[in-house]
Amino acid sequence: MRSPIVLILMVLLCSGCDWIEFGREANRMRQMADSTQQDTTTTNVVAFQDASGRPAALLSAFFGLDDALPRVANRGFCREASGKDGMPVIFSHEIDAETMQAGDFRVVAESGAVGEITCVTPAPADDLGETRTILMIGQFGSAKDQPASVEIVGNLLSKDGQLNFRGTRTTVTRLEEGPSMVWAEVVPETQWELGKPATSFPGGGGNGCPVGTEQVVRVTWAGGVTKPGGDEVDDVERAAYRVTMSLGGGKESELAPFAIADLGDGDNNHELCLDRAGVPLSVEFPEGLVTDPREDLNPYTKIDLAVRQPESGSDVTE
Repeated sequence: MRSPIVLILMVLLCSGCDWIEFGREANRMRQMADSTQQDTTTTNVVAFQDASGRPAALLSAFFGLDDALPRVANRGFCREASGKDGMPVIFSHEIDAETMQAGDFRVVAESGAVGEITCVTPAPADDLGETRTILMIGQFGSAKDQPASVEIVGNLLSKDGQLNFRGTRTTVTRLEEGPSMVWAEVVPETQWELGKPATSFPGGGGNGCPVGTEQVVRVTWAGGVTKPGGDEVDDVERAAYRVTMSLGGGKESELAPFAIADLGDGDNNHELCLDRAGVPLSVEFPEGLVTDPREDLNPYTKIDLAVRQPESGSDVTE
């Protein structure tokens, strides 16, 4: 995935783009942002775990950029984004963006100072099944006084309206650390979009797996990742992914995806396209192949898959 900072910089280099369509997309992405500084969601939903017993939680918060969002971010993400910090936050379940306000989030630095949140947005991770990632933009700290925690202090509901994330909290990954995978799941077939091309402009939606794919695994990184230097991942990274599969009867097999999808849209998700039946159990990726917007290299990372309830579309643990 191209990280948000790389995505924005691509605008300056975009040749042959449909600029009218790009303008519409940039406007749509900006409209997804919310800068309301108080909780405006009225609800009687208080449940903190889903039908399987898995709790609503913040899985990660990643201090990805310190005072580094360029001026173009004002158009592509939210007004007054230029020169601000960027911090993707990953939720345990997809969220209902209609219940999201900037005032739902509270960031506290190591010194105890409370951060200033300019806006929150699901962009650019807004393809089907991706709205568990929210990008926070604001002033959260610095390299010398880094943000230490993120807490949800308002009524923020899951996409199915069953869970309230109020009171959930996570520690923040430090600025100098590289990105890791924080979520993995089997993608339901209704979300595959096989053969779909990426749009011709940055941030407009990623491509789909090739026709003939047997199943799709989505992995979500703590922040956007690219090859060192900002290029999109390619066959080098595809071959480096390892998916452990259960074949039944106690047998397991390890394979690399035959293709990677959800590329070209600047978000923090990869779709691993598999050409083999079986039950995916875990995904691992070696250290030192991809970087965040600051060019911090990833550590070795491994994640077990969550299992999705087919009848409801909600997520459950294994």
